[in-house]
Amino acid sequence: MRQQARFINVGERTNVTGSARFKKLILEGEYEKALDVARQQVENGAQIIDINMDEAMLDSKAAMVRYLNLLASEPDISRVPIMVDSSKWEVIEAALKCIQGKPVVNSISLKEGIEPFLYQAKLLRRYGAAVVVMAFDEKGQADTKVRKVEICQRAYDILVNQIGFPPEDIIFDPNIFAVATGIEEHNNYAVDFIEATREIKRLCPYAKISGGVSNISFSFRGNDPVREAMHSVFLYHAIGAGMDMGIVNAGQLAVYDDIPELLRERVEDVILNRRDDATERLLDIAAEFKGDGAVAVKEDEAWRAWPVHKRLEHALVKGITDFIDQDTEEARLTVDRPLHVIEGPLMDGMNVVGDLFGEGKMFLPQVVKSARVMKKAVAYLQPFIELEKAGTGAQAQGKVLMATVKGDVHDIGKNIVGVVLQCNNYEVIDLGVMVPCATLLQKAKELNVDIIGLSGLITPSLDEMVHVAKEMSRLGFDIPLLIGGATTSKAHTAIKIAPNYPHGVVYVPNASRSVSVVQSLISKEHKPAFLERVNDEYDRARDQHARSRPGEKLLSLEQARANKFQLDLTKVAPAPKQSGVYLWQDVDLERLRDYIDWTPFFLTWQLSGKFPAILNHPEVGMEARRVHKDANAILDLMIQQKKVQGKAVFGFFPANSEGDDIIVYTDESRTVERCRLFNLRQQLQLRNDNPNCCLADFVAPVGSGIADYIGGFAVSTGFGADELAAEFAAQHDDYNSIMVKALADRLAEALAEYLHMRVRREFWGYAPEENLDNEQLIRELYQGIRPAPGYPACPEHTEKGTLWQLLDVEAQTGIQLTESYAMWPGAAVSGWYFAHPDSKYFAVSKIGTDQKDEYAAKKGWSTEQADSWLAPNLG
Repeated sequence: MRQQARFINVGERTNVTGSARFKKLILEGEYEKALDVARQQVENGAQIIDINMDEAMLDSKAAMVRYLNLLASEPDISRVPIMVDSSKWEVIEAALKCIQGKPVVNSISLKEGIEPFLYQAKLLRRYGAAVVVMAFDEKGQADTKVRKVEICQRAYDILVNQIGFPPEDIIFDPNIFAVATGIEEHNNYAVDFIEATREIKRLCPYAKISGGVSNISFSFRGNDPVREAMHSVFLYHAIGAGMDMGIVNAGQLAVYDDIPELLRERVEDVILNRRDDATERLLDIAAEFKGDGAVAVKEDEAWRAWPVHKRLEHALVKGITDFIDQDTEEARLTVDRPLHVIEGPLMDGMNVVGDLFGEGKMFLPQVVKSARVMKKAVAYLQPFIELEKAGTGAQAQGKVLMATVKGDVHDIGKNIVGVVLQCNNYEVIDLGVMVPCATLLQKAKELNVDIIGLSGLITPSLDEMVHVAKEMSRLGFDIPLLIGGATTSKAHTAIKIAPNYPHGVVYVPNASRSVSVVQSLISKEHKPAFLERVNDEYDRARDQHARSRPGEKLLSLEQARANKFQLDLTKVAPAPKQSGVYLWQDVDLERLRDYIDWTPFFLTWQLSGKFPAILNHPEVGMEARRVHKDANAILDLMIQQKKVQGKAVFGFFPANSEGDDIIVYTDESRTVERCRLFNLRQQLQLRNDNPNCCLADFVAPVGSGIADYIGGFAVSTGFGADELAAEFAAQHDDYNSIMVKALADRLAEALAEYLHMRVRREFWGYAPEENLDNEQLIRELYQGIRPAPGYPACPEHTEKGTLWQLLDVEAQTGIQLTESYAMWPGAAVSGWYFAHPDSKYFAVSKIGTDQKDEYAAKKGWSTEQADSWLAPNLG
């Protein structure tokens, strides 16, 4: 950084969380093309490139290394410094080993305390990297000037005075938050940043100041001229106060003096918080400066004066139900038949919604709200349609039959797909959950559907999908089969399902892809070419799978056991304060709010980002805030009116390990077995000859002379959730129906987290002094684990049956197991408690036939049963 460079632009498009194009290229392995994204940023004026590979479907570390190594050979890109951006320390460290010259690391902070902060800072100093330090400490993110200055000054003192970190290599990010949000507490955020910048520069000599500039304007997402004006005005004042660099699109930055005077004055009022009505005054004129996108202006009544067909379109796009009956009636009076309202203005409006969603200008929660408006309008027209005996609705583009397969109770994703398809004029017949194959295919014949869609969450559902595909072949079906759900994948569909049905099996990864897939399959013109492309993809997936397997070395079961995890028997946890079983019949759900992990909740709505940062995300932040607000309103209803009930049963039992089994005893004499827990052991040869783990390794063995214990639990917050969701569905309110189920799932996970905390502190009591906040709980920074049957460490679902017997779960709580060992109600969590401080999560992954045969003998299974239940793990 030179003195003549008054401000350094940090390009942000080489970021999988911030650029849809870059993410797509990386996920598809198009790394050479992804270099063009970096090249364009440099050409557009970026003086530092921010690179982030944090994506759930990526090996982030490998992706970062590969991209950086390619980038190093491109002189027109590598001439600018690299900013390594990741929430994973191992990714940052791997990146630093690839970069020549001085990189910048984004970021470290004091949020986990001083020890991790010092550890990371010392390593960064050794690597010679500059570092972005977030204004974030143990109390949370800094929002006021006082907090920003306090945290940055403390971090500066630690870095410079304790470990000798070069002060010129410290870049503080005092947090840029959105203004003009309509929330009074946010009005001074820009001023706080500007004034804090001035003070930090005074108190922390040579340190730099940076920030994510686009955050300041996300209230006006879609109105690029207003956003660009806000960025320019903010930077004008922030740079004057000492801001050195920032993440900003240099190609979309208005010149301060070129901003129209009226707009500049109103924006300046907002940025500098000069008037109480600054936000309203900017909203009043924002529409005059709108670009091609929709404008985030104050909702007023002006649209009520529009023609009725435009009012209906507006109501659908905005999700407004207040006037829908009134407007639908007015539209009905202008046409010959009520059906024409559906075929005309309502479908025109939904086509606009579909287009906006497809272009990424609307998000899933908004689409579901649009569907609510559509359903209410159709419900209003239904009596008139029936009266003239003219049918039940507009001619649909096609008919899709959907179901969650036999033995599985999870349906949130399926319901969302159904809503999205209905929004695009497809008739959806939803058979619900736990649908047997015979029922599914009989209905498909009776209703003459165009497509069948299968959904499932638990791993046994994968086998059921294979069975359905085989039955469709046997019975002579020729319609396409769609596959979706959390455990499904393109690889599994290609390898296991597609070979059993020749008329089109298509994996649909999420709701946003469902419309284009169904459109292609319904069209006689496009279907052959589409299926040919899909089959080509599946051929590549099968080839890739076949090529990847030779690199995996499968040890014999004897070798794997010889390399077992060696337990430190000096650290075995003390006996539980009281063995036996405990029951919580009516859990106080209000207590669980603070334990909710909101990040997966937003993923349900296809809003990707970590909570709470997602609330300030420049793209999805506004919608995330709306959904979060709606969620809390439904939570109030669920909790205060006791619409949903939570229950839990848990217990602790004398136990010791014997080989790969865990023996649970009837009492402390340890002479009589109550039951055995059968566990699978890792058999793949692991990197650096790491131990091949089995859950039994974390329990003191028989003959050790140590009295060890194991715990078990089952919880649910789903009692009443299906009924409440059905109430909303009956009111044509899919949005809140889905919301209820998504929140019930989050509450169940929160109850499991809260219960585990109480177990560690009180009931088992091996960590009485533990004091962790919710973020630390989510990151599992505590002693012990709670692995669940069906998940990687114990992937075999039938072990839930032993847990149910041990705790008498169904009699105690009413939580049931289906024939595939899914839990009902669906909002449920169960598992085991291991207390040893060395116990850890791991993935069993592939096993050999030697372990399969031994395990089947223990369980009393036939070969067919073993192949079925262990199918995902067979090597």
